[in-house]
Amino acid sequence: MDPNTVKSTLSNLAFGNVMAAAARDYQKELLSQDKAQASSSINQEVDLDELMDDPELEKLHADRIAALKKEAEKREALVKQRHGEYREITEGDFLGEVTSSEKVICQFYHQEFYRCKIMDKHLKSLAPRHLDAKFIKLDAENAPFFVAKLGVKTLPCVILFRKGIAVDRLVGFQDLGGKDDFTTKALEVLLIKKGIISEKKEVADDEDDKYDENRYRTVRSSSIPDSDSE
Repeated sequence: MDPNTVKSTLSNLAFGNVMAAAARDYQKELLSQDKAQASSSINQEVDLDELMDDPELEKLHADRIAALKKEAEKREALVKQRHGEYREITEGDFLGEVTSSEKVICQFYHQEFYRCKIMDKHLKSLAPRHLDAKFIKLDAENAPFFVAKLGVKTLPCVILFRKGIAVDRLVGFQDLGGKDDFTTKALEVLLIKKGIISEKKEVADDEDDKYDENRYRTVRSSSIPDSDSE
């Protein structure tokens, strides 16, 4: 046999052996990684189980559920007092409305005044977003006694009440730049600064609250026996 042919054959056999060895090593490495991942997954499951049995975590969860329950009950009470809507009242209803809620926002308006309609639009938008305050309006022409008593001279006039006491007011648009094109957000920020409504939380916090509240409702409904079982 030609010496060069023998040399080429031996070289190819040696290369084949090296590739076979490399392939075996690669398979071993893959098996090792799979085992490591399986071990990590088992350890993670154990850690999660330990967390589920953590008494401190259970207490935090119970406290959160209790806080949500209290908040839901407060919200229900406010809705019963017709918080969350912007509505018109009469002079005869006025005292009862402003004294029955801790915080009340009342616009004295005139049906023919364009700026009163602008304020209407913004207050109507804010009412469902701020249950902590009651939003109402009163036709100034039909409420002469309270117009005089409260010294309302310019319309629109938005008076802010705390526990039945007038604590502040917005006269016309002078606190809103004096122009008709102010935004609902601008009015909202102004009312927050005056302390009559609370600042809304970030969207992420709202989503967390919705998730926790849904869990509370699930727990609550599961604890109420079916009427058929009684």
